Amino acid sequence: MQAGFWKNKKLEQFTSEEWEALCDGCAKCCLIKFEDEDTGRIYHTNVVCELLDIYHCRCTRYSERSILVPTCLTLTPDMIPTLGWMPETCAYRLLFEGKDLPSWHPLVTGNLNSVHKAGMSVRGKVVSARDVDESDLPDYVVDDA
Repeated sequence: MQAGFWKNKKLEQFTSEEWEALCDGCAKCCLIKFEDEDTGRIYHTNVVCELLDIYHCRCTRYSERSILVPTCLTLTPDMIPTLGWMPETCAYRLLFEGKDLPSWHPLVTGNLNSVHKAGMSVRGKVVSARDVDESDLPDYVVDDA
C-alpha cells in the first residue's frame, strides 16, 4: 500500500487491502447496542460480540462473521452515512466526513497497538457476550444519559 493512500483517494476507490487497513482496530463497532424504537436513540453496552478477541480487538471468525452473527455488518462506502451509531473516531466515518485520521491511528503511527496505547479501543473496558445472559444486557448499558 502506498503511504498516505487515504489522503488521495475517495473511499469508493480503495482496494480491499486499503479498505481493511483503514480499520483502526478499536472494536467499538462490536459493542452490543440497543435502539429505542420510539426515538431512534442508540444505547451502547459494555458487552461485545462473542466472536471478539477482547485483548487484540479483532474478530476471531472475521471471514464468516456475517453468517455466524447476522447483525454483523460488512461495511461498504455507501453504508457509512446511514450508520449514525458509528464512533466519531471511526476512520471510515472520519474520511467520509472529509476529516483526516487521528494521530493515534495505526496507519499514521505504523504501530497496530497505538489505538490501544491511546485508550481508544475497547480493550480492558468490556465483557464478552459469552459471559452475559441475553436477558441481562440492559443492565450493561453505559450511556443512559
